[in-house]
Amino acid sequence: MFQFTSIIATAIPTTIEWSPNVAFTMIVCNIVAIAIGKFTIKYPSEGPQLPSPNLFGGMGFPALLATTSLGHLIGAGVILGLSNLGAL
Repeated sequence: MFQFTSIIATAIPTTIEWSPNVAFTMIVCNIVAIAIGKFTIKYPSEGPQLPSPNLFGGMGFPALLATTSLGHLIGAGVILGLSNLGAL
């Protein structure tokens, strides 16, 4: 049992600690995802509206939730990739 858990422990990669660079990278990835969604979602203003829709280009709540979810997925990959390269 001990050897199996030590093998698993060596397979888990080290993760980067939070820093302003990590936050900036996530923010940029979310902005890119919102921009992609704004131009590719067929009906971006469907569903409940945001309190200030002009701030997000007239997108509705479902479109904003979808694009920021995509942005977090992209951001997690970018942050892990950059930290693996030693750039973050």
